[in-house]
Amino acid sequence: MRKRGQGPEGVAVLGATGSIGVNTLKVLAMHPERFRVIALTAHRQIDRLQEQCLTFRPPLAVVPEAHAAEALAEALRRAGCETEVLAGPEALSTAAADARVATVVCGIVGAAGLDSAWAAVRAGKRVLFANKEPLVMSGHLLLAEAAASGAELLPLDSEHNAIFQCLPPGRVPSEAGVRRILLTCSGGPFRDTPASHFAHVTPDEACAHPRWVMGRKISVDSATLMNKGLELIEACRLFGVKPADVEVVIHPQSVIHSLVEYVDGSVLAQLGNPDMRTPIAHALGFPERIAAGVTRLDLATIGRLEFAPPDEVRFPALRLAREAAEVGGSAPAVLNAANEVAVEAFLQGELSFAAIPAVIEAVLSAQPAVPAASLEAILAEDERARALARERIDASPKRGVKAC
Repeated sequence: MRKRGQGPEGVAVLGATGSIGVNTLKVLAMHPERFRVIALTAHRQIDRLQEQCLTFRPPLAVVPEAHAAEALAEALRRAGCETEVLAGPEALSTAAADARVATVVCGIVGAAGLDSAWAAVRAGKRVLFANKEPLVMSGHLLLAEAAASGAELLPLDSEHNAIFQCLPPGRVPSEAGVRRILLTCSGGPFRDTPASHFAHVTPDEACAHPRWVMGRKISVDSATLMNKGLELIEACRLFGVKPADVEVVIHPQSVIHSLVEYVDGSVLAQLGNPDMRTPIAHALGFPERIAAGVTRLDLATIGRLEFAPPDEVRFPALRLAREAAEVGGSAPAVLNAANEVAVEAFLQGELSFAAIPAVIEAVLSAQPAVPAASLEAILAEDERARALARERIDASPKRGVKAC
């Protein structure tokens, strides 16, 4: 059992106003004797962050801009809350490395969460990854840094958390008789939609996930299946397996969150209702189990569990991610950067849904992979890929569809 210090364990929630952050705070609120919120951060939803600060009274809060920090600090003072409010990217890293913090929940979507994740790892924290991008972009370097600092990395993504639960404690798959890892995938909102309709998809349609409530960027990734592609890369990083050892399977009910197959034919699966509080509670309490407040799984009510292979012709993003994982080096970072730019262009009505993977493929073709020898090298490739993606979008016909 993990040794704990005196009193509640300090937790920083990076991205507190997003779906991961909100669900994390719900779990933390159930265990006030065990956890204390030390730091909360937000990007745009400052009003929600203010409510969270008044509820949890953290010593520290972080927002992007100085004027927003001043306004939030004044509002909190008037309400009798003594939370210190900082602003800017460096303040995120300060919160992640704060000496009062033992556990950092990384819930900032995109490459924007990279620096703060690194700060937490360098500081030797227990780091709970809900965001895929730090591991996708710099996973091998991040794991080496964790080994040097003594940081403990745990997955919050429901799929990777499920894999973690199905693997023998403390053993890598290659030494535990693992034959393959199966990543389950709901299929997103367009699982049965003809590809001919993709050019007319609106952002609101792409963000209407059938099973999970998520932010708009990750919802679009789920609709293109890029989210599953990024998860494939993340699984390779976290568990030390090759892309060929990871198989994606469509499972519309989202009850089995992933599976691990062993050489003796055994297949272990982790099941639960599609509620992020389950993996969050597992990672927060690990190696113990703590209550998450989720509804009990009723298999009789569900009735049946279905499975099918993904269609990589209709959803080429999954193929592109697998190819990037196989190439290695800077390719995963380039894939991620191009995807972020293309998804934002789609959400802004500058690009059609169908054109998202085309932009990513064009950037990957124009920017051959180089060795990812340092974080600086990765960030340089990320910046170059974003510029190439932007050039490709600006040169293409504006066929995006505005949100309803």
